[in-house]
Amino acid sequence: MTAGSGSLRTPLCDRLGCDFPVILAGMGGVARAELAAAVANAGGFPTLGMVREAPSLIRSEIEAYRRLSDRPFAVNLIPAATEPGLLHRQIETCLTMEVAVFSFFWDVLPEAIARVKAAGALLLHQVGTLPAAREAEAAGADVLIAQGQDAGGHVHGHTPTFDLLRSVLDTTALPVVASGGISSGKALARALTLGAQGVQCGTAFLATAESFAHDYHKQRIVTARGADTVLTDGFVLNWPKGSAVRVLRNSVTEAFGPALTGHDPERIPREVIAHDGPIPRLRQSTDSPLRTTTGALEQMPLYCGTGAGEINAIVPAEQRLNALCAEARAQLVSDRHFPPAGQT
Repeated sequence: MTAGSGSLRTPLCDRLGCDFPVILAGMGGVARAELAAAVANAGGFPTLGMVREAPSLIRSEIEAYRRLSDRPFAVNLIPAATEPGLLHRQIETCLTMEVAVFSFFWDVLPEAIARVKAAGALLLHQVGTLPAAREAEAAGADVLIAQGQDAGGHVHGHTPTFDLLRSVLDTTALPVVASGGISSGKALARALTLGAQGVQCGTAFLATAESFAHDYHKQRIVTARGADTVLTDGFVLNWPKGSAVRVLRNSVTEAFGPALTGHDPERIPREVIAHDGPIPRLRQSTDSPLRTTTGALEQMPLYCGTGAGEINAIVPAEQRLNALCAEARAQLVSDRHFPPAGQT
């Protein structure tokens, strides 16, 4: 941070080409061109969520983004949860379209990292454990995103966000970004004070006008509190066994009772409960409701982090980003990390 001016800018901002140290999480299905461009144009750093998407959609979303913004962006892929042939085509499409920044998550696959690094791309790698952070750094990651168990969506560890952040900061010289349950400026300020060079936000941007999430999902977040979320591996169809997600409680999680974990995808019935156009969506799959989804939305995974209580309305992404940053500045002034406005 450049404390003399009261700016939130960190060295990572210069590296990514953004004004504020706030990264849009690469939420699959949700973080598409409209939301990414809105975050970018407001000064944040955007990520297109393209997990397991067809190369044709990746191409069209990149093209749509570039029509809306000329600012840098990342593409999020999940190498360990993607069929190798599809992953190869996804990366090839991104490189052909001159994507300069990638964001990876889940298990560290050194060969995937080596491929994008050989092409000269910058790599952000989200990790949920200290061993994974070390593996990602050894494999060539440029930035580590420390995701705590407070995060909505897929969660790869069991450590609270700021505890994991401290551990990762203690073991690496790489820039570190905090992720998980961060939906307020106070949380942003805390992360920066601890030594993070930025934060990554998912839930806070899911509940915005530009996100591709279904309005039902957005409204449920607005009325939720952190205690309304649970961590479960019950929504696991089309992901590896044991993959945990944080979601809002619904009729499916209530039916689990105390058995929130230990679900075997091989023993889950393939029951169609919704559709995206002609594409069927299965009960207990990882597919969340999008703008295009029809059917039993309440039974689908409604991804949400523990910071939900900070979100009280669906607003434009620019407004949410500005509010986060204004609150963070005020908190840092209060904590005497910044001088009051007008003083140096």
